[in-house]
Amino acid sequence: MQNVHIVQFEEENPEFWRTQGAKALQAALDRKFNTNVAKNIMLFLGDGMGITTITAARILKGQMNNQSGEETVMIMDTFPHAGLVKTYSVDFQIPDSSSTATAYLCGVKTNLNTVGVNAASRNGVCKTQKGNEVTSILKWAKDSGKSVGIVTTTRVQHATPAATYAHTVSRKWYSDADMPASAKKEGCTDIASQLLNNTDIDVIIGGGRKYMTPKGTRDPEYPRDLASRGKRGDGRDLISDWRKMKVARYVWNRTDFDSVDPDTTDYLMALFEPGDMRFEVERDPIMDPSIAETTEKAIRILRKNPKGFFLLVEGGRIDQGHHASRASMALHETVALDNAVAKGLELTNEEETLTLVTADHSHSFSFNGYPFRGQSILGKSPLYGKDMLPYTTLMYGNGPGYKVVNNKRPDIRNVDTTSKDYVQLSAVPLDSETHGGEDVVVLARGPMAHLFHGVQEQSYLAHAMAYAACVGRDLRHCEGRPQPTNTDGGRNAAVSPVSSISLVTAALTGLLAALLH
Repeated sequence: MQNVHIVQFEEENPEFWRTQGAKALQAALDRKFNTNVAKNIMLFLGDGMGITTITAARILKGQMNNQSGEETVMIMDTFPHAGLVKTYSVDFQIPDSSSTATAYLCGVKTNLNTVGVNAASRNGVCKTQKGNEVTSILKWAKDSGKSVGIVTTTRVQHATPAATYAHTVSRKWYSDADMPASAKKEGCTDIASQLLNNTDIDVIIGGGRKYMTPKGTRDPEYPRDLASRGKRGDGRDLISDWRKMKVARYVWNRTDFDSVDPDTTDYLMALFEPGDMRFEVERDPIMDPSIAETTEKAIRILRKNPKGFFLLVEGGRIDQGHHASRASMALHETVALDNAVAKGLELTNEEETLTLVTADHSHSFSFNGYPFRGQSILGKSPLYGKDMLPYTTLMYGNGPGYKVVNNKRPDIRNVDTTSKDYVQLSAVPLDSETHGGEDVVVLARGPMAHLFHGVQEQSYLAHAMAYAACVGRDLRHCEGRPQPTNTDGGRNAAVSPVSSISLVTAALTGLLAALLH
């Protein structure tokens, strides 16, 4: 713990904090708003990445580099503008990922379990879907002539990516085999088929092979695994159909993925797993690329369009790590997403690219006790409970970690709580831990990033992104700016020069502190 002593020695000098505060203040005073039109939009979505998750992941990222951790700067920490977002759905105080995705992507809040439809639709009732469909900013961007893409660590038919292109009263209708006969008879269609039919998406990267192929189709990677085989009951091979619709590449493994040349590829579908992709700490780098690597490939393909692009990047398995109450899994997924954010910023120009980092909801995840500075974020509090037993710094309000037997908690003194497989203790027994209902943070940089401020409804995000990029209904931001005429009737807003934004992490730290108190 030598690094801890060095940090603490510096911090004992009041001038350390005065100097840091002065730099942060000056950075705030020098900051100028970037009022350019956003040629590109990158939306990095941490599914389940509440503020507690961000804080804990920040410490873990530092400790992975042999640092104390608390003073670590994540890439998302450097974003100069921040706000809070209210996540409730129309029918529930605490939302799910489909209702929230519809809010921040389509600009309309809706009900639990529904995707790309308004709140007049009812969960699982097909006849309530027709006429209540709402479109997303991905479609608005495509209609304006931009290239569009989705990158996720879940299946590409999952709730978050689905809201960019699908309209369904059930987020669980991944393939037609998941739908009741009555819904199919009434004209509803599955999410996988809508991936092809609804919007022309240039780049599609994630998992979800088994929802695209006929029932019983052997998976190329796991041919003997029955659960990995194709599920479709209609006999369609959607992967083949997609390739026939356009000159496109389809890949399912790392070798073929690496061979894809972004300069000569306009359409790419990469599905690396039958279902969701593997957790980062269990990923086989020989078979599957990281989320940073998939993000890089997507950007290199999309940015060739002179009109710009919209890209959604989802760290979807943060959420799944939390549901399993495996904090290590969730936090490593968050660090991986932060690495993807870094790659995105490296490949784009801040003067013309609006970049957001946010979450759809939080979890019943707490950071508690009085651990010493530099102690493992996945470790135990040095103070025992009244039962004279230790507890972990990270815990859950509910979930599979409930282990009270005969009114006694388990003794974890000799348990390695830093293991990727360790299940944190919880207060209430559930098979799957639940979401949390508090506000989540939105972090922004680039053109019109200052619009992301204060406390807003989650549906506000889609409207602010669209305004910044001059897509969708509100084109006032384009007024008075040169607008080249395009053959497809789209708009390509010219970028005007503005002063660059000074980014200092300490300034953001102060801003977040103000927002959270």
